[in-house]
Amino acid sequence: MTSYDLPSPDVVTTGTVGPPGQRVFYVQVRDGELVVTLRCEKQQVAALAEYLGGLLDDLEPAPVGPSPSELDLTEPVESAWTIGTIGVAYDEPADRIVVLFEELTDQADEPDDPDDDPLEPVSTGASVRVRLTREQAAAFVRRGRELVTAGRPPCRFCGFPVDPDGHACPRMN
Repeated sequence: MTSYDLPSPDVVTTGTVGPPGQRVFYVQVRDGELVVTLRCEKQQVAALAEYLGGLLDDLEPAPVGPSPSELDLTEPVESAWTIGTIGVAYDEPADRIVVLFEELTDQADEPDDPDDDPLEPVSTGASVRVRLTREQAAAFVRRGRELVTAGRPPCRFCGFPVDPDGHACPRMN
């Protein structure tokens, strides 16, 4: 798979494809004509949005970012790979938030090498490194929170998602 280092992307957003209960979440980075789309889990979008939100709370307020229509996924939505781990750092001199998305790999098939240094980083496959402005990070936070809460409503008894047809609540025996 291909890795990317995008020091000043035009747009970093998240979006979904499919109806609630069957939605697939994506992170998309656009830099000029380049569009990199990565599949992810809803929990990853929620965690990244909350983490970035907390980070932004510690910084100067961000000016208004892109409009909501600019944050829609660019079609066609074709995932390059699935996100495994996400790392975040703040580059204070450049006033940029660095986010590293690493590909989910199945390392269970690889035998352990006894000569491997356990403290040495292991290559996990492809990666996408982006450097966000505070405006882009704030827009991602708003969009991510909006998408996560727009799903199926939780059951008031058990907290599990309720389908449009209802659900078999384990607490309503």
